[in-house]
Amino acid sequence: MTDIVVGLDLGTGGARAIAVNLQGQIIAQSTRSYPLLTPQPGWTEQNSSDWIEASLDALSDVTQQLDGHRAIALGLSGQMHGMVPLDAEGKAIRPAILWNDQRTGKAVTEIEARIPRQELIQRTGNPAITGFQLPKLLWLRTEEPQAYARLWQILLPKDYLGYVLTGELVTEPSDASGVGCLNLTNRQWDTDILHALNIKPALFPPVIESTAIAGRLKSEIASRVGLPVGLPVVAGGGDNAAAAIGLGISSRNLSRGSLSIGTSGVIFAPCDRPIPDPEGRVHLFCHVDGGYHLLGVTLAAGGSLRWYRDIFAPHISYTELMDMAERSQPGARGVLFLPHLAGERSPHLDPDTRGALVNLSLAHTQADITRAVLEGVAFSLREALEVISVIAPVNQLLATGGGARSHIWLQILADVLQTKLIAPKAEEGAAYGAAILAMVGIGVYPNLADALKILPQASNVVQPQANPLYEAGFQRYKLLYDTLKAVRR
Repeated sequence: MTDIVVGLDLGTGGARAIAVNLQGQIIAQSTRSYPLLTPQPGWTEQNSSDWIEASLDALSDVTQQLDGHRAIALGLSGQMHGMVPLDAEGKAIRPAILWNDQRTGKAVTEIEARIPRQELIQRTGNPAITGFQLPKLLWLRTEEPQAYARLWQILLPKDYLGYVLTGELVTEPSDASGVGCLNLTNRQWDTDILHALNIKPALFPPVIESTAIAGRLKSEIASRVGLPVGLPVVAGGGDNAAAAIGLGISSRNLSRGSLSIGTSGVIFAPCDRPIPDPEGRVHLFCHVDGGYHLLGVTLAAGGSLRWYRDIFAPHISYTELMDMAERSQPGARGVLFLPHLAGERSPHLDPDTRGALVNLSLAHTQADITRAVLEGVAFSLREALEVISVIAPVNQLLATGGGARSHIWLQILADVLQTKLIAPKAEEGAAYGAAILAMVGIGVYPNLADALKILPQASNVVQPQANPLYEAGFQRYKLLYDTLKAVRR
């Protein structure tokens, strides 16, 4: 029998389970999806029972492919910031409220009225943000007081999954630092903040290390999914931190970060000390390796390109769009695109800002507009990177996500960011990082530094090229946010 570990990632679109051997090769994998609920505009929810069914089904799918292999550990990862409120029987009181839910504007105002914004940033690394878990808890107290009265424990999505698998209530710093009340210095709940908000600290689970064993697989779960009873379940990490580990990014190498171009665009930069941006324009979270990381987020990166294609070019493939963009020139002949189609996170923290295409003329072509969309996303990410670089400068970024499969977009990003981009040979995501964390948690490797040595080396390197057209375009781009405020609806 060959030993393997299992990684399980609870994503927004579905649960992904993978089996990885101790040399880092994927042996089996499965993904099971579940619905997204939008009961009101700006609200996003999911039924936690759907998460559990999908996760157990994905685990069952994987174990059926494991002939000749023996699972020795399970690591967890998942979408951050969500709220799963439990009653005294451990049952979910209501559907989980997700990371991209925007109902908590009044709660954010209440938090910052009781705790000065600068103090909140200094303690937790972030201002109060609508998507974080803490404002959701205040919303529950105000808007659903009967549900709040039943509240016994509040959990993050992956920690709820861990609770179902093991019966243990725990969290770990990378995910907990996205709640809004974790003190980044001691990596524990900030009781001063909670007392100021009249919230009982006992509502939150104990914080353990990301590589610690959270619990052991319950017999009824083990028999259903085909894994050993008592299998160690390792705490794991939030999806961004776990995915970074899967790419080999740790706070032991501060020169390398990552750039993800999926629906959103995310720049991940490791740092060894909890130094927040004083204005809270980028996020500061704990990393799973005991260090920290900064996150700059563009909410509509690949989402901007998908919107553009769906609305204006529904019969053109993405490959054809990229070829078309290449027929324009750097600077898109003056066309600028502001990718604030879903509001914006970094550096503006403004859910009400909106997108725009400007400087259009009769002389412009679809190639120019397509290229402007690609460049606008790159400019948005550069705004975030400029804030990050003051605290945690990186000289190379591992580029992942669907957008990283386009050579032209990678070159635009490298040139605009003026940073070397490296496209990995394989991109396995947060479930893979959770599996690596599980290996360390049970002692297969003595530490994360040794575990990361098994990862394959990255291949395709894109070197940045200086271009004055991009520099001029970026300077004009930076004027758009404030200029367009006057025409918002």
